[in-house]
Amino acid sequence: MHDDETDGNAASARRVSRRAFLAGGVAGAAAVTPAAAHAQSPFGWLEGFGGERPLSQAPQRVQEQLNDLRTDKVPWRSDEMLQNVERAIDRYERIVESGGWPVIPQGRLLRLDDDDNRIVAIKRRLGMSGDLRAPQGYFNNPRFDERLEDAIRSFQEQLGFRPTGRIDRPTAAQLAAPAKSRLDQLKLNHKRLRDITMGRIEDRYVLVNAAAYQLEAVEAHSVQLRHRVIVGKPDRQTPVVKANIRALNFFPFWNVPDSVANVDLIPRIRKEPEYLEKEHIRAYSPRGEMIDMRNINWNAVDSKQVRFKQDPGPHNALGLVRIDMPNSDIVYMHDTPMKQLFGQRVRPFSAGCVRVQDVFTLVEWLARYEMGWDKPGRAQDVIDGGQALDVTLTRPVPVYFTYVTAWAEGDGRAVFRPDVYGRDGLRDLVGERDPDAPPVPVALAP
Repeated sequence: MHDDETDGNAASARRVSRRAFLAGGVAGAAAVTPAAAHAQSPFGWLEGFGGERPLSQAPQRVQEQLNDLRTDKVPWRSDEMLQNVERAIDRYERIVESGGWPVIPQGRLLRLDDDDNRIVAIKRRLGMSGDLRAPQGYFNNPRFDERLEDAIRSFQEQLGFRPTGRIDRPTAAQLAAPAKSRLDQLKLNHKRLRDITMGRIEDRYVLVNAAAYQLEAVEAHSVQLRHRVIVGKPDRQTPVVKANIRALNFFPFWNVPDSVANVDLIPRIRKEPEYLEKEHIRAYSPRGEMIDMRNINWNAVDSKQVRFKQDPGPHNALGLVRIDMPNSDIVYMHDTPMKQLFGQRVRPFSAGCVRVQDVFTLVEWLARYEMGWDKPGRAQDVIDGGQALDVTLTRPVPVYFTYVTAWAEGDGRAVFRPDVYGRDGLRDLVGERDPDAPPVPVALAP
């Protein structure tokens, strides 16, 4: 069971004022906000791979304009995509048959105007993969020039990296991946794509690609919407799921899972007794009776006898809407109060569920054929009203959570993503974390 759990029934949710909503900084179509790392846990803590950093000490960073979403109208689930990947496989088979590209030795960071013997191997490697086009003599020059810088930026964008034009450790690790590993990656992902494309393809559906941190909403075999998403951490992976979206829950409660309560919440309460009130979290008995928290001895509490529930509102871990898609993995899509995290390129921050940027745009697309939802702005009307609402879809929308680390676009480009979940079984493709990226917020829940 994943840590993002909620009540399906929010009928008894308290009224949330529009003023409180606006004060929480939540909008129907949120813009990308600065990527300073905040806590992803609903309890407001911040933890990075290198240790915790209080929010007040987080460095100010210049906002990067992301261009990490696909732009082609061709969906991942399509015959056209399969054909694109097959053409890429043919090309990479020829590269492997010719001996592959040169081995690139490890070394220091490389940038514009550097001279280094490794640059010759890097130019030849990019030339063989089609990422660098130049006269033949160019590939013997060990100087890092603007043509190579542009090629590196393009290579980084295809990997979902920040396009710095510098060959840092993460970029060098991906450049060093052997051609045979890339060929195997393309073949593996062709199978993944074929498996979800076989049979009848629905007229309307949603697909989340956890490896690419993006979602596409498809209608009439053409992508209508794309959204950035936050997916599960490597140790709490977003699973592969096929389900149906059946309802939209506005102003949901959030039931705190036992794992979060035991490991994170109760120890925090011991240090900060007012914490539950500050976070709008209430305590209940297993039978659902509210407990006066002043009567609980938190140093000797039996966690099996106490349940926790967070009230609806902008502070809620699920944000202001939950997209209900019943499945055995108990995962779903939802809003989030931590919208600034969508400003990061690599987004495996959740406990397994999927957080959607500009979620109200997706919600209106999902409900567009329901009575009263045919005009834009209906979701904002619900939010402005501040009342809990469950919208049951009379036409459930299929949804697929998948994991595709390699594909090809119609212009012939093969696109790869680091295997952050380690599902490809190829060590060369896992890659390294960007050392200049903001600290990664990791929920304290197991």
